[in-house]
Amino acid sequence: MKTFFSLPCLLLGFLTAHLSATADEPTADPKLSKAVNSVYPAIVRIEVVSEKGSSGRLMKSRATGSGVIIAAEGLVVTNHHVAGKATRITCRLYDGEELSADLLGADPMTDLAVLRLRLADRPKGSQALATAKFGNSDLVKVGDTCFAMGSPAGLSQSVTRGIISNVAMISPRSGSFRLDGENVGELVRWLGHDAVIFPGNSGGPLVDEAGRIIGINEVGIGSLGGAIPANLAKEVSAELAQKGFVSRCWTGLECQPVLNPRERGILVAGVIKNSPAQKAGIEPGDLIRTYAGKEVDAKIAEDLPLFNQLAYGMKVGSMVKVTGMRDKKKMSWSLKTISREAAFAKERELKNWGMTARDFTLMSSLEARRSNKRGAQIHSVSRGGPSSSAKPNLIPRDVVTEINGKPVRNVADLVRLSKEITKGKKEPVPTLVSFERDLAKLLTVIKIGPEADENRPLQAWKPWVGIANQVLTRELSAALGLPATTRGIRVAQVYPDTPAEKGGLKPGDLMFRIDGQIINAYRSEDTEIFGNMVKEYKTGSVIRITGLRGKERLDLNVTLEKRPDPPNELPEYEEETFEFTLRELSFGDRVAKRLEKNHPGLLIHNVEQAGWAALAGLRQGDLLLKVNGASHSRVKAFEQKMNELIEQKPPRIVFFVRRGIHTLFLELEPDWDQS
Repeated sequence: MKTFFSLPCLLLGFLTAHLSATADEPTADPKLSKAVNSVYPAIVRIEVVSEKGSSGRLMKSRATGSGVIIAAEGLVVTNHHVAGKATRITCRLYDGEELSADLLGADPMTDLAVLRLRLADRPKGSQALATAKFGNSDLVKVGDTCFAMGSPAGLSQSVTRGIISNVAMISPRSGSFRLDGENVGELVRWLGHDAVIFPGNSGGPLVDEAGRIIGINEVGIGSLGGAIPANLAKEVSAELAQKGFVSRCWTGLECQPVLNPRERGILVAGVIKNSPAQKAGIEPGDLIRTYAGKEVDAKIAEDLPLFNQLAYGMKVGSMVKVTGMRDKKKMSWSLKTISREAAFAKERELKNWGMTARDFTLMSSLEARRSNKRGAQIHSVSRGGPSSSAKPNLIPRDVVTEINGKPVRNVADLVRLSKEITKGKKEPVPTLVSFERDLAKLLTVIKIGPEADENRPLQAWKPWVGIANQVLTRELSAALGLPATTRGIRVAQVYPDTPAEKGGLKPGDLMFRIDGQIINAYRSEDTEIFGNMVKEYKTGSVIRITGLRGKERLDLNVTLEKRPDPPNELPEYEEETFEFTLRELSFGDRVAKRLEKNHPGLLIHNVEQAGWAALAGLRQGDLLLKVNGASHSRVKAFEQKMNELIEQKPPRIVFFVRRGIHTLFLELEPDWDQS
């Protein structure tokens, strides 16, 4: 029988669950009483409003987590994934008092954050805050009693008891726990314990029998909880409270455990180009045995965080002596450390562009294989917004380098130049944008400014014509040489196999009248006027469209048809054994994916986490083309095929899928005895 690991509660602080969290009620047990009395009053429930860039906007979300007060001046330690992106923080103390708090700093590499309660908001004469103290996590042993405290599921404070199960626990899959592009497992070895924790316990303290903090709860792996060791949490939180960030150095070394368990040292897996390590002459395959005078050794993955803590902890700009072996010969290297920037800079929303963007850091520029950090990198784009509607359109990871011929070194330049272009304007301004996509250098025109959202996605009107249009605004009419009094729309796109295509409409056509009635659209907010006029007709009606094609008069008859079925009206099937859902392709799906009318395939609508399909790598949005070599386009036939396979119980089922421009084969290998 195969064993699969799952991480159902990795981001505990951002999940809410309908759970009744039961606490071990204080009893006469002196150990429990001491722990509870010492730390319980210092627990806080944290409510945050956070922002995260998605779909061209900074999307806001509300979540709860836990924290613990460590200083009388109101310092609270919690997890980065609880409060690291917070824009508003409210903390509830153990007695019900609520206080606002400010984020002093957050560190994604250790998943720690420090808040400061706004004590000035408390009434005069308020009781002093209860605080908790850090213990020495290096003294913690497997079998020690521990107490997990926090506010599970956003409820009031609770405490559960267990024992330490592991003092060097890491994620079962390297790199599976990432925050802001950082691999938390690079530096953190969790204290594993079986004290019951629930969603919302993240950021709460793990306490020993003496009432000292030995860890900050962070994750749940199976039935175990994982806490960031107190010694690491104490060091990082002190630096966050003082500076707002953690200073670390970078060398470009990427290491892994030795391949031969009889060897001593750490194996160099890779060296980043132009990094200090490469300049020092270190190469992949080298074996490091001492680093800055300290012996280093990694037999297993659990040993790596200790080396990384040492390597990242060197003073920036210092010379580090490294010794080791290469092809059984002794080697010595000297490398000069440089400052390690964050994996990703914080994204910023540009509403006029319909996108979010961020600056390059050293790490993100290296990942993008850029020679410098100049430019503004696109993080997300709003569907139907100005950046998405441009031709060619901007997509995530594009890099804007110039607008209207002026250089864009960073997001601040992009914002400043955009304000200059749109200042005093009441209509969107066509702006020449230079951007890079991988090695290609492209140009496009984006209309930035107020009311920039002129183009809309497919509409659900009955009947329909089958076009995307933009309003002939006064500015656009003037640019096209039309009278200032012009009313109408311009055809931006003609969807295939639609009344528009059959009637002869083409992109760029100008439409002024339907059956002699003026299309009274001249402002950007008039986009829906044309659709509303069509909506007044019945399916099958013939409408006469008049306008211009170039300089020639346009006069066409178009027979209206019923709009295609939207996705929510198409057949859908939930496959319970493999835990995924798919549906038939909609008209919009085929247009978006550039598919022919009869192209086979079914769209993966949802994939349940940790199910057989997810383990095989199936993703939401994949286009399922074939199952064991047979094509499928209808849900009913697919359901019948899957039922046959489930009855046959083959050792594997092969899905052939398309993902973007790529195709791949996925092997679903269920353990039928456990299904």
